[in-house]
Amino acid sequence: MREKLSKYPLLAVFTTIFIDLLAVGILIPVFPLLILPNSPEKIIPSDWSISSGFILLGWLSATYPIMQFLATPILGEISDRWGRKIVLIISVIGTSFSYMLFALAIVQKNIPLLFISRALDGITGGNISVAQAVISDISTPSNRARNFGLVGMAFGLGFILGPYIGGKLADPSVVSWFDASTPFWFAAALSLLNVCIIFIFLPETLKTKANEFKLHLFKSIQNISTAFSRPGLRNVIPSTFLFNGGFTFFTTFFAVYLANEFNFTQGNTGDYFAYIGLWIALVQGLITAKVAKKFKDWQVLRYSMFGMAIALLCYMAVPAGQYKWLFFVAPFVALFSGLTQAFIPTIVSRVTPKNIQGEALGINASVSALSQTFPAILSGYVATINQHLPVTVGAAFVAAAGFVFWVLYKPKILQ
Repeated sequence: MREKLSKYPLLAVFTTIFIDLLAVGILIPVFPLLILPNSPEKIIPSDWSISSGFILLGWLSATYPIMQFLATPILGEISDRWGRKIVLIISVIGTSFSYMLFALAIVQKNIPLLFISRALDGITGGNISVAQAVISDISTPSNRARNFGLVGMAFGLGFILGPYIGGKLADPSVVSWFDASTPFWFAAALSLLNVCIIFIFLPETLKTKANEFKLHLFKSIQNISTAFSRPGLRNVIPSTFLFNGGFTFFTTFFAVYLANEFNFTQGNTGDYFAYIGLWIALVQGLITAKVAKKFKDWQVLRYSMFGMAIALLCYMAVPAGQYKWLFFVAPFVALFSGLTQAFIPTIVSRVTPKNIQGEALGINASVSALSQTFPAILSGYVATINQHLPVTVGAAFVAAAGFVFWVLYKPKILQ
């Protein structure tokens, strides 16, 4: 029976990536509860200013991606030596433990423990490289694109369901004993379930283990250097960095903006992000394929980044209290972000020689993780000037990404 079940390794990969992204999404509606003055679940001391809370939120948001940035290639190298399955099992157990720590930190109002839990979650969240290695191990040329497409689906579902689940499980109006810690107890339980799924459904996919084990602790930093020096990549990666950085400015403080400007509860915030996620899924499922048939990737990216910047600025034009306009803006945010996020990997792949495709996509992942770190930190300081400014700065970053892409990417040279 066990041998039959182990023929479904993609299930284990899908649940691992999905739960990683689910937990990231769960944070979005919970963060404002931890810092806003009128929140009964505020964790910052009473003598702290709201500006101090914003700075704390920025640093806390940055802890996960910086640790993931450092850990991702290291876990990949460990899995080359010891095997994919054992690394996934240990890392997912660590993920579950990190969620438990975060829940305890909220209950105890323990700020250092919040940072420890997010750091641990970032380290164990580096198992994305191991999950992708499993897909590479089991894929053939005919099904590789389909199998990696499941990764994108897991990301999308995690983004859609994470904020929704986080908002509902943190809302005492849904169930009286729900609070800000409840979503993380739930995520911890899901992770333990995922350990069982990996144990049952995932066979060891690494056929030949590395004889020599050389751990490159600074591989991620080397990836950044390579990204800006390798022909082809250096024409695309700067735009990737700026776009992801702008999107991080937007997501880090948008929930705070919704709470302050439109009196959104955590449940309302979760509903709204799920609404955006559904539109993104619609774009990636229906519109992207049709656009790809009519236009080249670089043609789409030349305009989608500017469209995204304009869409973000439209949020700032919505009058206070007129929340219905937010639902009109969301489809445009989903359209332009969905198109950009779909075509960036394709153009990275196309400008890279076939023999280093995996390395190039790994470099792109490193850049993406790093681009979520510094903007998250800066957004906290920017918010102390004006609570709405992070969204505006995010729009400026995205517009800069579009401008840099126009300047650096030369279609006739890099076709």
